[in-house]
Amino acid sequence: MFDEWNALADRVAGHAQNYLDGLTRLAGGEGGNAILPLLLVEVAQVSLAGTQLAAVQDVILQGNFEPALSEDPDIDPLRTALAARLGPVDDYAEVFDPYKDTAVTPYRLSDDLTAVAADLIHGLRHYRAGRPLEALWWWQYSYFNTWGNHAGAALRALQALVAHTRLDVAEETTTV
Repeated sequence: MFDEWNALADRVAGHAQNYLDGLTRLAGGEGGNAILPLLLVEVAQVSLAGTQLAAVQDVILQGNFEPALSEDPDIDPLRTALAARLGPVDDYAEVFDPYKDTAVTPYRLSDDLTAVAADLIHGLRHYRAGRPLEALWWWQYSYFNTWGNHAGAALRALQALVAHTRLDVAEETTTV
């Protein structure tokens, strides 16, 4: 089982790093006007890692104890850069839990995207410290508790935005 856990940790770490790299590049201005579909790709790809974590048994740490890490890095500059890039489409409405809380809640894409990043970074810190099981535990726990919801909400919002840009166009006139 140890080899299977390590293989899963390697896959999730790869997805996490790809997401962080892509998000950072897009926040920095890469992608130009294609930021929305590119963000959609980034969120969809990291969501695959989350679904893999959801499909395996619960990761339980020995002694049910997470080794301490120093403070996680400040990612507020990333959130601020994303908010600036997203501008008027940063704010949207979402139903937090369609089974328990059906009230519409205001959300921000920049907050969602960086909440995912924060949880992935925390797990990557365990992974890079040579603790793949701790990384998996954190990613799985935080997927169910935090980043899975934020990724899902962002995915729905981004898909809607991309669909609107493609479908809500003025009718073209044709000349014969």
